[in-house]
Amino acid sequence: MKHIRIYIVLMITCLLTSGCRFSRNVTVSDELPPIYPDYTNVTIPYNIAPLNFLLRNKPEAVEIRLKGSSKELLIRDSYKVQFAPKTWKSLLEAEKGHTITVGITVKSGKEWIQYAPFEWHVVADKIDPYLSYRLIEPGYEVWNAIQLRERNLENFAETVVADNNLTENACMNCHTYGNQDPALSFFHLRGAKGGTILNRNGQLRKLDTKAGNMTSSVVYGNFHPSGRFGVFSTNNIIPAFHTHRNERLEVYDTESEIVVIDFNENRVIPFPPDTVERKPFRTFPVFSAQGTSVYYCEAPYVPLPDSIHSLMYSLCRIDFDPSACTFGNRVDTLFDAFETGKSVCHLKTSPDGKYIMYTVADYGTFPIWRRETDLEMIDLESGEINHLEAVNAGCSDTYHSWSSGSRWFVFASKRDDGIYGKPYFSYIDSLGVAHKPFVLPQRDPAFYDYTLKSYNIPELSKGKLPFTARDIERIYYGMDAEKLEFAGK
Repeated sequence: MKHIRIYIVLMITCLLTSGCRFSRNVTVSDELPPIYPDYTNVTIPYNIAPLNFLLRNKPEAVEIRLKGSSKELLIRDSYKVQFAPKTWKSLLEAEKGHTITVGITVKSGKEWIQYAPFEWHVVADKIDPYLSYRLIEPGYEVWNAIQLRERNLENFAETVVADNNLTENACMNCHTYGNQDPALSFFHLRGAKGGTILNRNGQLRKLDTKAGNMTSSVVYGNFHPSGRFGVFSTNNIIPAFHTHRNERLEVYDTESEIVVIDFNENRVIPFPPDTVERKPFRTFPVFSAQGTSVYYCEAPYVPLPDSIHSLMYSLCRIDFDPSACTFGNRVDTLFDAFETGKSVCHLKTSPDGKYIMYTVADYGTFPIWRRETDLEMIDLESGEINHLEAVNAGCSDTYHSWSSGSRWFVFASKRDDGIYGKPYFSYIDSLGVAHKPFVLPQRDPAFYDYTLKSYNIPELSKGKLPFTARDIERIYYGMDAEKLEFAGK
């Protein structure tokens, strides 16, 4: 009896391990498994939340083998594969700097299919653990149900940091960080009691940013690395509709200019005056990583909307002296739109000062509905342009943001269906090579199938924001907007 009991224990143990099971017919396929989201052969940070996925063919049973340099796991699950958070975190910590091979075998009817394996390259470069974004319907007619949210990338926790249901349905623009620092950020809250909400050093302020002869309140902007200044565009923005193209909506500026705001002195510093009769259009300014230059997009004047397809923006640079609070008097062109045949927008400098990433399209600065829209990157030392072939997907890829270590960036892509923008992450290695991106993981891998919202302008942050939607509600109703002094004529 003792020997029989030992045999039964061994048989049960054998069935529960990966090395021994009842014989079965297995068909070996040379195709990758039909998983969604597509997490095949991607590079991931060691601190990312579990890459839960589903199999589109909905098999009856699924076995996943994860084989790393020091760990090997066998996981049995349904067609929705959801990794245990502790197991996932332990695996990635152990395989930091190594590659995990993922093998998937599924059962459909009486047949088992073993798909071709794929890899997860786990790098030791951490991604900033928080992401903020605006959730909005991808259309022009619904704008009064908008939220700014913050997601912890190391798990699935999400919080609402601003909700326009609490602020008279006022439109709100996307949230922008300085130095990926949660203690330095801003967003624009429109409406009768609105203003630019400035989060600096744990204090929330509301600013009225239209001063002097400015075209408008400030729109697109970026922080100086010191946190003292912000560089912004002022834009007279016009929405319009195409009549014979596939794009849903066009947006263009009839006027636009650049200013710097000194947050310490509540003062607006204007761009140097123009010597030409028709002022150029200038927009999407950002400071250099050192804070001694401003990069921006510039296009010569054309009559709009008639000449919209001739509206071409170049990437330009001008000096800025933070001690004297003055612009330089010479403009350099880094990317000439008329030489390349492409228009530039949405500039972002890498925190280490090596690169500037931007969006290119056939014309204008509102390319989110155009399939030709791609990301590119300039090496600021060599001037070489990286077309980021591994990143772009033949659909709208734009609205990007760097991680503080300059090894990761996030961007919004419509590659799934051409309608809904989702946040994707890509790794830039030490040679400046970009790796295949992956979408923001969700607890339920079917999440994107039933979520009818776009993730607008995702921004990475090193920490959690120090305010909530109730704080924004209180400021909207209970705080007067501070006025700014205009330093120009």
